[in-house]
Amino acid sequence: MKSIIQNINKAFDHRIRLGIMSILMVNESADFTTLKELLGVTDGNLASHSKALEAEKYILIEKQFIGKKPNTSYKATKEGKEAFQNHIEALEKLITKG
Repeated sequence: MKSIIQNINKAFDHRIRLGIMSILMVNESADFTTLKELLGVTDGNLASHSKALEAEKYILIEKQFIGKKPNTSYKATKEGKEAFQNHIEALEKLITKG
């Protein structure tokens, strides 16, 4: 059982981080407003959790202006996708063996 839980990634322990990665796994990218609305979180919560994932190099955050309006977009990195897939597989193994 220990080997199964070793693959559970602490970076995805929080529901907001889990949600961010879930959305980015099935979409090439998502903007700040989309993530905020889909997850039902505050600006601050989304910003802090996305920064935590960025620090792990699991997502890329790109800031730009569209016209005069700022736009922040998020994209899962290759490392992030692999880490998240390993995390999900570990959870599935834990559930089926439990």
